[in-house]
Amino acid sequence: MSADGKSQDSIRAGLPSSNGPSASTPSANTPSPDTPASSVQEVPILNIANILTMLRIALVPVFLIVLFVGDGHESGWRIGAAAVFVIAALTDRIDGQLARKLGLTTDFGRIADPIADKALIGAALVGLSVLGDLSWWVTGIIAFRELSVTVLRIVVIRHRVIPASRGGKLKTLVQVAAIFLLILPLPAFLDTSLVVLIWIAVALTVATGLDYVVQAFALRRDKHPSLASSEDKPN
Repeated sequence: MSADGKSQDSIRAGLPSSNGPSASTPSANTPSPDTPASSVQEVPILNIANILTMLRIALVPVFLIVLFVGDGHESGWRIGAAAVFVIAALTDRIDGQLARKLGLTTDFGRIADPIADKALIGAALVGLSVLGDLSWWVTGIIAFRELSVTVLRIVVIRHRVIPASRGGKLKTLVQVAAIFLLILPLPAFLDTSLVVLIWIAVALTVATGLDYVVQAFALRRDKHPSLASSEDKPN
């Protein structure tokens, strides 16, 4: 029998051929079965996504200082405050994309990211209300919603992370746009447009807050079916 015939017989029999390594031979990059899963999946807390989140938190007092320079209505400083606010808001989008793309999601990030968002939005709203540029009732409604959802998120994160909905992302976008325009020294004829944008932001804030509460309650019922069944029983 020729050498080629022997090689073909070896392949049919599932034996390794002398022309190369066996397909069943483990690759050098393949983790050993004895390798702990934690060593493969562990993500360091100090990563680029979390650094950007902490930077956003650090920019909050910087933003407030720039906003309140002078009497709080000097055009140059208001433009500077708007720039700081936008930079801080952009880190929110960038850190989320990096965390998902590079697999840098951590428990610290899940908690710190929404806190950083609320701190930035809350500081801007309170600052504008103190300066008389935004009604306190708007600040109160948005602040109550954001704080309530943040506390609720921390409670339910033990069971599962409720992903951000499209409505929630739209709410954040409208809030950021409204605050940014309120900070800028715009001409008076744009006041009506700003009022409409603020009303849209408030409506989205309330609607998405209620939606989050419904999702959290549904998750609670799923985790405690006995409690759900007892609540369904007639009195």
